Amino acid sequence: MSNTGYQALDPRLDLSFERIVDTPKELIWKAWTQPEHLKPWFCPLPWKTTDCEIDLRPGGIFRTVMLSPEGKEFPNLGCYLEVVENEKLVWTNALLPGFRPAPSSVNMAEETGAFFFTASIQLAAHGTGTRYTATVRHGDEAGCKQHAAMGFREGWGIALDQLVAYVAKARL
Repeated sequence: MSNTGYQALDPRLDLSFERIVDTPKELIWKAWTQPEHLKPWFCPLPWKTTDCEIDLRPGGIFRTVMLSPEGKEFPNLGCYLEVVENEKLVWTNALLPGFRPAPSSVNMAEETGAFFFTASIQLAAHGTGTRYTATVRHGDEAGCKQHAAMGFREGWGIALDQLVAYVAKARL
C-alpha cells in the first residue's frame, strides 16, 4: 500500500486500499471536489448524499449529509488538512472548519457509534488511468475495528466504482 506522506501505516489503526481505474486523475479530482459531482456517487447505493459543502483549502469545510434507505439523515462535518490539486486530498472529522477542534458530540451520534478519523485520497497517473489510494487513519483500535466491520473496503470500493461510472456517464 502507498504511504500517505505522514508515517507508515499501522495495521492496528489504519485502513487502506489501492486500485487502478481507467479514469484520468483530473476527472476523479473533479468528482471529489465539486459538490454537484460528489453527491451522485459518494455513498454506496441505496444510501444517498443529499447535501454537500466544500471549501477546497486547508481549514476549509467538508460537509456531507447522507440519507439511509430508511430515511434517516447522517450529517458529517470536518475540514480539509491538505489539498494538492489532482494528487492528494486529506480531511478529518476531528477538526471543524478553521482547524477548530470538534467537540465529541460532533459526528458522534450514539446510534451510529461514529469515530474520529483522518482520511486521504491519493491520485497518481497510471497509463491512461489512475492509481487510486484511499487511507483512513483512526485514533484507536476500537474505531479502526468498527470502521472495518462497517465494511470500509467494500463501501469505499463501491463508492469508487460509482465514481468511475458517474465520470464516464457525466462526461466531466
